[in-house]
Amino acid sequence: MTPTVQVCDALVIGGGPAGLMAAEALLAQGRRVLLAEAKPSLARKFLMAGKSGLNLARIEPPEATLAAYGGASDRLRPMLDALGPEAVRGWAGDLGQETFTGSTGRLFPVAMKASPLLRAWLARLDAAGLDRRARWRWMRWQDGFGFDTPDGPVTVLPRVAVLALGGASWARLGSDGAWAGGLRDAGVAVTPFAPANAGIAVEWSAPMRQHFGAPLKTVAFHAGGMVSRGEAVISARGLEGGGVYPLSPALRAGAPLVLDLMPDVDAASVVARLARPRGKRSLGTHIRRALGLPPQVQALLMEFARPLPDAPEALAAIVKALPVSHAGLRPLDEAISTAGGVSWDALDDRLMLAGHPGVFCAGEMIDWEAPTGGYLLNACLATGLWAGRHAAEWGKS
Repeated sequence: MTPTVQVCDALVIGGGPAGLMAAEALLAQGRRVLLAEAKPSLARKFLMAGKSGLNLARIEPPEATLAAYGGASDRLRPMLDALGPEAVRGWAGDLGQETFTGSTGRLFPVAMKASPLLRAWLARLDAAGLDRRARWRWMRWQDGFGFDTPDGPVTVLPRVAVLALGGASWARLGSDGAWAGGLRDAGVAVTPFAPANAGIAVEWSAPMRQHFGAPLKTVAFHAGGMVSRGEAVISARGLEGGGVYPLSPALRAGAPLVLDLMPDVDAASVVARLARPRGKRSLGTHIRRALGLPPQVQALLMEFARPLPDAPEALAAIVKALPVSHAGLRPLDEAISTAGGVSWDALDDRLMLAGHPGVFCAGEMIDWEAPTGGYLLNACLATGLWAGRHAAEWGKS
């Protein structure tokens, strides 16, 4: 079937937060925007993330925010300066969504859901003239942008384009990374995808089954110089939750995972407690009474350190640095986000692709990663705004 050819002013591919922000930036500068989304509805991953409490950003000193982005912090700095956490708060407020800051600095909408914010945002974009098309899957990049649509193949010839295609996790919601091959074929450097903010795969022994679903609230997780004090959960698949997600970069690099089971108690105090008279009690009973470890935490000690030493000093050393045997990170499609994507070397300071004038990138499809807790969404919005503004300027030149 011969494709229908459509000329447009500005094309945005991808209807997640980065794409919507890019579209808003283009519209604000008078561009006429066509937004193409492969799924039947927009921002599916955004809506799913919002079901458990939508982290918009992290309210903290700017340098602390930048540090969360690791090696990409220098490239992201100007974008986060343009749309930092306080600006995100203002953006949500302009959409009628009141926010509050939690005890850890996380910024949430009072509604604690993404759907009210998304409805208000789409209404504003529609009022500004956004032309959005669902079930438009980008398939070809040759002599224009070729889409498979419900009405047959369409080739779009835009004056300027922003790609906001997402990463490669949660494929069922649209972030499947299928675009990477097409960009590589077009000469764009794309770093292979890898799981980020992922659970840790552990093959548990049978006695651990009784602890599946139990939280780990008083444990510190260590890997490769990184330390996390967030909460994690023992699951049938391993260890999951915000306590272990930040360690993904170190674990991917092969760093060992070590747990401090009593991070608020120094080693000398642990030794002193274990040195108390044991009497006729079993070692397990003695540990429970002396240290007051929750059952699931003591179970971890038994899982990874048996046979336990009797000497208080040796046992305390294990309590303070328990090595955890594991099978690496959970699979890519289970990860909250991904590392990898369009290499920074393939982009200029405007987020325009080298060798492809007028084509910009935004969001998780670029090779950066960050822990959960507002950092992911903040950078998606910031890169979307940055790419959209520069695309609008380029298109006018």
